[in-house]
Amino acid sequence: MKKSRLNLFRATSMTISVMGVLMIVSTILVFAYIGVDMISSGISSGVDSGSAYDELAALNSEYSSLKVQYDAVKTEIFDGGNTDLKKAYIGSELELVKSKSAIDDVESALSTDKSIEEVNNRIKIAKDQIQITKQSLSDLREKM
Repeated sequence: MKKSRLNLFRATSMTISVMGVLMIVSTILVFAYIGVDMISSGISSGVDSGSAYDELAALNSEYSSLKVQYDAVKTEIFDGGNTDLKKAYIGSELELVKSKSAIDDVESALSTDKSIEEVNNRIKIAKDQIQITKQSLSDLREKM
């Protein structure tokens, strides 16, 4: 009887030890998975914001180009003296101001670490506004 109790104790003791080792290993694996997931999430977020900064640079470049074009048209219109063209220019220049505001919104979203969806939404709005501004400039040139 003593021998069977001793064997039962050994078996129970061994089972508990193996279970303890398995629990420790599984805990380490869970924490490793969580750590890898957080690191990969941080990297992908950094890549997304990097492309958003590239988009912002492209928007700023387009805006600068439009600003130069508007300045050239402005001198022609205000030297001409046609009041209807001056009014049309002021309305068109308002679209340029809206474009700058939309670009500033993108920059603000990036600097305050808004979600990538919010940043992409603001980039889309800025691109749309740039297109409206280009069309407005084209319409203004047709009137000249």
